[in-house]
Amino acid sequence: MTDRFDCYYCRDNLHGKKYVKKDDKHVCTKCFDKLCANTCAECRRPIGADSKELHHKNRYWHEDCFRCAKCSKALASESFSARDDGRIMCGKCSSREDGNRCQGCYKVVMPGSQNVEYKNKMWHEECFTCFECKQPIRTQSFLTKGDDIFCAPCHDKKFAKKCFHCKQPITSGGISYQDQPWHSECFVCKTCNKPLAGTRFTCYENCNYCVDCYKTDVAKKCNGCKNPITGFGHGTNVVNYEGYSWHEYCFNCKKCCLSLANKRFVINGDHVYCPDCAKKL
Repeated sequence: MTDRFDCYYCRDNLHGKKYVKKDDKHVCTKCFDKLCANTCAECRRPIGADSKELHHKNRYWHEDCFRCAKCSKALASESFSARDDGRIMCGKCSSREDGNRCQGCYKVVMPGSQNVEYKNKMWHEECFTCFECKQPIRTQSFLTKGDDIFCAPCHDKKFAKKCFHCKQPITSGGISYQDQPWHSECFVCKTCNKPLAGTRFTCYENCNYCVDCYKTDVAKKCNGCKNPITGFGHGTNVVNYEGYSWHEYCFNCKKCCLSLANKRFVINGDHVYCPDCAKKL
């Protein structure tokens, strides 16, 4: 007489039949599916005795249900990662999920791809563009204004001071005269083009002149000494009368040399006289 070999649950004879050993108990496939099978974490159906089961950290799947939650790629024989929220992902989708997102297009910057990192933020190289001209910055220098990024030419065009003379941006250096910005190379003598920065000069009818050119080409001539009246140094005060000009120190009586500045005088020909000397002419 042969010993009985029965299902632990239904007591059916298992001789010659397919069975499953579960926790040291022999179980027929029918009872296994009904009472012992693990539930698939994906489809929530039992994983029967005839199905191939995959498990990871106390969770179970049908082989065909073990797929990437993002792209649905079968992962039974592939590398995968388990997310904190329970999702299973292939390596590529996991990298995308974990990766830094581009500040331009908000898509993931894949490891190894060409990218730009600035102030702990990341862009695809082609997304790191000038706010104004929309061209990729790539290896060019750039400047920022608030959260916006500008290539150097656009930044200069939009924000740099404009030269009073040529109206072009002043990108470096420059000088200021009468609250107006100038390129150093634009701040020159109108006549000889000599640079005026750091030198004595004068402005006449909105044009700048070096001292020599102003004396030669612009300044009035003193009716007394015939030298230019420049306004520099000793000859800063000027006397003007009926189209004639004098240095103040030259405006003297022709006969007695008395200074006539702020005094009564008489013109006789090209000369000036005090009233007393004029009576004796």
